[in-house]
Amino acid sequence: MTTRSVLELRARLRHTLRNLFDTAGFLEVDTPVLAAEVLPESHIDPVPVQVAGCGPCRWLQTSPENLMKRLLAEGSGSIYQFAPSFRDGERGRWHDIEFVLLEWYAPGTTLDDAAELLDRLCRVAIGSRGLDRITCSVAFVDHAGVDPLLASAAQLQTAVERLGLARPDGLETLPEADLFDRCFELLLAEAVQPRLGHDRPVMLEGWPASQAAFARLDPACPQLARRFELFVGGVELANGWEEDPSRELLAERITAANEIRRQDGRGVLPMPEKLLAAHGQAMPAGVGAALGFDRLAMLAAGASSIDEVRCFPDGS
Repeated sequence: MTTRSVLELRARLRHTLRNLFDTAGFLEVDTPVLAAEVLPESHIDPVPVQVAGCGPCRWLQTSPENLMKRLLAEGSGSIYQFAPSFRDGERGRWHDIEFVLLEWYAPGTTLDDAAELLDRLCRVAIGSRGLDRITCSVAFVDHAGVDPLLASAAQLQTAVERLGLARPDGLETLPEADLFDRCFELLLAEAVQPRLGHDRPVMLEGWPASQAAFARLDPACPQLARRFELFVGGVELANGWEEDPSRELLAERITAANEIRRQDGRGVLPMPEKLLAAHGQAMPAGVGAALGFDRLAMLAAGASSIDEVRCFPDGS
């Protein structure tokens, strides 16, 4: 693609998506790219920045989630933004250290509402028709031969070995809960994801509770998290969940994420105290979601790498 055609594609997509969200009653916002707090996640590394006179460290945001949720607690209502985001050590066909996220939050909504919005988004952006909603149980049985809602960690490990997937170092020394999560993530990435979304977009739901991230658990089935990921052509395009507004639960999950980071030698990150303070009664329930804008542009262009639809790949 020429520079002009890349610019036109990205501008057209932004215009189309802004119209979709504006019409749906969302308000476009912007939040700082560089901030004093960052949301700790187990397998995502933020980029620290030392700024004279601003304390020990600031952070380039891995996503605008931390700051957008603080707006929600202040009564912003439904919001969205196109946010420059940064993740250390990520580089590949679908990844880069700097990229753009389209992130949105819709108080008072559920995964059913999110599915309708995702369907409309994919229709206007990439010309798809319809959306398939599939549970992790069905997807894993079909493509990995094991049900993660019924299987033990050892059974997931057996599936990894049966499929001949490359095993991370130290897998056999992990505690059972950690072994379950590592094998689940490996099976998802190598056996399940590549086969999803080739006919039309797939919304993968019904995640094991240990994979909840910051999603609420299903009140009718607590072993399930009310989380989703969206796949198109084997590419993870978006993820999100029904938010849990509990301050105590957020602190517990951040602590767990930091423990995983410590075990992996990635370094413990500071607790985001302002985000914790925003949770509780002031934080509305609803759905939050993040979509890789560069990946969407890649899919819209029929390209094989995000570098083909960016004018400055790898920051060069």
